[in-house]
Amino acid sequence: MELSTISLPDFVKLGEVIFTKGKDSVSSIMRTSGFYNVTNEAKNTGNTREFSEIDLEEYASNKGESAQSSRAKTQQGYTKIMKKKRVSKDIGISYELINENKYQDVVRKLTSLGKLVGNRMDLDLAHRITFATSTSYTDKDGDTVTTTVGDGLALASTAHTVKGSSTTYRNILANNPRLSKGALEGMERLVVEETVNQFGEKVTDFPFDKLWTTDDPNTVNTAREYLQSTADVEGANSGVKNVYASKYAHVIFPRVATLAGGGKDTTKRFYWGLFSSTGSNANLGIWEESRMKAPKEEDFSTDDTIFGARGGYGIVILNGTFFKISKGNGDA
Repeated sequence: MELSTISLPDFVKLGEVIFTKGKDSVSSIMRTSGFYNVTNEAKNTGNTREFSEIDLEEYASNKGESAQSSRAKTQQGYTKIMKKKRVSKDIGISYELINENKYQDVVRKLTSLGKLVGNRMDLDLAHRITFATSTSYTDKDGDTVTTTVGDGLALASTAHTVKGSSTTYRNILANNPRLSKGALEGMERLVVEETVNQFGEKVTDFPFDKLWTTDDPNTVNTAREYLQSTADVEGANSGVKNVYASKYAHVIFPRVATLAGGGKDTTKRFYWGLFSSTGSNANLGIWEESRMKAPKEEDFSTDDTIFGARGGYGIVILNGTFFKISKGNGDA
């Protein structure tokens, strides 16, 4: 295509197509993993949304002959406010790129622009796990992001509280072992013994169906070995059943082991854990899907044609019941 012969309206149409191809190529792993409940927020409904939880007690009570049935107890849980944030980035397509037949350079710029909002959202979503043991972190733009759940503690804690009982629970595996058969059994024990409702009662009605890891090759391969082998991977005899075969869906989060700015963070390479997609109370609200902001004319001073990417979303997590983690670093 000869860009030197294309009009601005046609160039904008072409830019939209290329931008969309770039946007659609974003994997959005965190958004689609089942970790987050995704809602689309309507326009003109404000820039905040309140999330709360209500638990019903777990068990029925005895009923004597002709006696009145007792009423089920409900317990209001914690409340968190989600607030919208907007992200953006602009690029300029120079007059020379358009008029010197550098079509592939234009395509690369617009395709990259199409990925930026989705990539930033995925980074922000992943960083709720990256900084799961902290109550806040400073993001790549220098802003403080509060990451507490409803009880005021970090997402990952050894002493989470509930509203209707003095019971506490933990969702960090003791001694933070790396992924292994023994560690996985320990994580499953954590699920069994430390998953409670707001009354402090043991909850069994949502399964932990996802084994999540970073993209560390050793951890990924270990997870695949356990989940895909037909025989016990540590058994002395071949043909012994592997009880973990297909027990969990393996989800790889490549942006968890990153710094706030998106660079690698090797101190978090061995993070792993389990979560329940059906019991998740992590929420992602979409106010503004990734979109291209199209130019109406060239910049007067530079002759550049400026394109922009825009998006708006919010993130909030109510409690840590659905999520279990090991940092894999051996910390007590």
